[in-house]
Amino acid sequence: MLFISGLSGAGKSTVLHALEDAGYFCTDNLPLEMLRDWAEHMQTRQQPAAVCLDMRSGFTARAIKAVIEDELISPDWQLLFVEASDAVLQRRFSTVRRRHPYLDHEGLMASIRLERESLLPIRAMADFILDSSELTPYQLAERVDQFLRGSKPFEVACQVISFSYKYGLPEQADSVFDMRFLPNPHYIGEMVQMTGRDNAVIAYLRSHDEVLQTEQHLQRWLHFIWPQLRKERKAYFTIAFGCSGGRHRSVYMAEQTARWLTQKGLAQPTVLHRELARLEAASEEAQP
Repeated sequence: MLFISGLSGAGKSTVLHALEDAGYFCTDNLPLEMLRDWAEHMQTRQQPAAVCLDMRSGFTARAIKAVIEDELISPDWQLLFVEASDAVLQRRFSTVRRRHPYLDHEGLMASIRLERESLLPIRAMADFILDSSELTPYQLAERVDQFLRGSKPFEVACQVISFSYKYGLPEQADSVFDMRFLPNPHYIGEMVQMTGRDNAVIAYLRSHDEVLQTEQHLQRWLHFIWPQLRKERKAYFTIAFGCSGGRHRSVYMAEQTARWLTQKGLAQPTVLHRELARLEAASEEAQP
């Protein structure tokens, strides 16, 4: 169980969103009186859970500290504290034109300093302190992932699709590659009814230098962009390969790319051969 606390404007909402993406049940601004019941309920559900507790709940830091130290709530809780510099917090509040939730009768900077001082007892309990001063929301979310997973990188869910241009582009595709410039096995008599998964078609395509060079260029591109996808927390990435009929060249390249991504440990992609699936479905419907 995770408790989230920290300074207003430091990025606690971003932290909660990152935790939700990681499968946590997240609750923000929970009244302190409900914390014990909430924690017991979360333990019963046996689901990772996180709750944000800060000065918005109307209690002092000392009261919050006393409750989360009570092992009757959870003996294995952890506290993640989010903070930023005074100058950054001032800029953020000025930019979004939001009212600081702490005492503001002395102005914004005085409110920021008062909240920081009041939260020192909570900060001293933290298992992990996140300073968001120089971080974008994506970078802050990545730090949360590092806290949860250690050194394991952010996982990008990948799908690789083959398709025919005759039936349009796949709507879900993030990147589309046209394979119609490659040699076409369709014009080799015995290969007409085969697909890019058959050994004869694979051997034919791999006998051409332009096919091998295309694979190498794609692999270099994927090797370059994958860290960028993780950095930007791209949760889903779909690569589509098209050719004339969606049976040979696109199927071959989709299979090879998925295999390479798996071998390099970049992803465990799912593969969809759209036109082959359509033909298989039509064949099943035609059977008595």
